[in-house]
Amino acid sequence: MLIPSTSRTLKCISAAFAVLLSSSVLAQTTLRVSAIPDENPTELLRKFTPLGQYLESKIGMKVEFTPVTDYAATVEGLAAKKIDLVWYGGFTFVQARLKTGTAIPIAQREEDEKFRSVFITQPNSGINSLKDLNGKTFTFGAPSSTSGSLMPRFFMMKEGIDPDKALKRVAFSGAHDATALQVAGGKVDAGALNISVYEKMLADKKIDVSQVKVFYTTPGYYDYNWTVRGDLDPALIKKLTDAFLSLDAKNPEHKVILDLQRATRFIPTKVENYKSIEDAARSAGLLK
Repeated sequence: MLIPSTSRTLKCISAAFAVLLSSSVLAQTTLRVSAIPDENPTELLRKFTPLGQYLESKIGMKVEFTPVTDYAATVEGLAAKKIDLVWYGGFTFVQARLKTGTAIPIAQREEDEKFRSVFITQPNSGINSLKDLNGKTFTFGAPSSTSGSLMPRFFMMKEGIDPDKALKRVAFSGAHDATALQVAGGKVDAGALNISVYEKMLADKKIDVSQVKVFYTTPGYYDYNWTVRGDLDPALIKKLTDAFLSLDAKNPEHKVILDLQRATRFIPTKVENYKSIEDAARSAGLLK
């Protein structure tokens, strides 16, 4: 048997160690962040830019935002380790957790403990309750949206309204703001969307009360959160968690970030908070 020289063995070990060290360092030089595309890309980037700069100052590495075309891409990106941190809705988080087995929700807005969806229509449509939707045209947001599809559908079913049977036509706009604009423009009779996007669009005068009215608001449920890959360095996960929890509206720079995130503050969250979302998705046949 030939035994390599001690010198050659040490060189091989050193080379292997250098490769491992290099890979580790490269993996930690940039934090790759994404978000479900529940609003138009320009708005998502505007919301993220100051947050990304803040995170860079807290974790000591470059933070890079990666936009995606659909909800599923964030799940696949996290599972493939191409994304490290994602802004998820509750249902997409459940999908990511089931896909990876290790995705960790680290922070949510205080508002996300009892998030709500609103159902809107035009003021003179004659629609004043969920039962009035029978025979009407309707749009949800994206199929994987918690507040724009899953939970609105869940509460409709609880009221005895099966969207696939009771409505004349069901469509998917792809995003909350698109839903509001479709209803305001009369392209559909009614639609459901995230309450915070609806209120922001009113405040920004992108829609107004002469065009739309809310005729039903859902009960509260857990929704959005920031989620990390479970195999990230625990020290990095802690830094990220602390960064979100340290945002303070009394600090002017922090307030800009919080306002863009439509948050009063961020609080801790946990996997168990999203069990009701998983149950709703299974009852709707969206999970097997």
